[in-house]
Amino acid sequence: MLDKVKHIILVLSGKGGVGKSTVSTQLALTLSESAFKVGLLDIDLCGPSVPYLLGLEEHDVHQCEEGWVPVYTSAEKNLAVMSIGFLLKNRTDAVIWRGPKKTAMIKQFLEDVAWEDLDYLIIDTPPGTSDEHITVMENLKTVNADGAIIVTTPQEMALEDVRKEVTFCKKTGIKIIGIVENMSGFVCPNCSECTNIFSSGGGVALAELAKVPHLGTLPIDPRVGALAGSGKACVKELPECTTSKVLRSIVENISADK
Repeated sequence: MLDKVKHIILVLSGKGGVGKSTVSTQLALTLSESAFKVGLLDIDLCGPSVPYLLGLEEHDVHQCEEGWVPVYTSAEKNLAVMSIGFLLKNRTDAVIWRGPKKTAMIKQFLEDVAWEDLDYLIIDTPPGTSDEHITVMENLKTVNADGAIIVTTPQEMALEDVRKEVTFCKKTGIKIIGIVENMSGFVCPNCSECTNIFSSGGGVALAELAKVPHLGTLPIDPRVGALAGSGKACVKELPECTTSKVLRSIVENISADK
């Protein structure tokens, strides 16, 4: 049930493996650290990595009269999480479903999770533009979603897929909040020098071409990668790193005038 949610933000990517779920998770943690009440909905049915990233894999979800009860990351209940990963016996289980069953599950997640009052709901979507995305859009027609953050990497192939994602958003009437370029350079853990092992600037160029905001460029930082599975917020553990600065900037951007 989304009637108690003030703001809804989709996180999209044109292809898998670009760090979309990591960005979704750290964005949710950053909002939580900024004193907002946050929900994180993982509807990437074939690759539900959010429970792992937050260190919640051993948790189960239950049902109440209002629907599914999300998993909370702390006693303060500042971050609530829902994912199909909680319904699988272990991380290696595959979701082998045809489209209609996936559609039904996504619809249930959007309609039947008992979120309490939330300032923000971050929705981690599957990569690409598929039936699942159309289901999300149809179910969000009755609520006023803020828009989408698109995650890409600098390689030309990833940028080509993001161009399709931008077209999808414009055709379906989704506002694009901005583009995040991830894995842009490698930060040496010893000297902190950043080396562009793939390339750099593709996200900026694409944002200019599509006439949408560029929200920031995130490098590959082993210190940030080490937080996976801990549920710890990058902005709290590594406040001076580039990733934390970009995350704070994104939160300031999406929370301005709201």
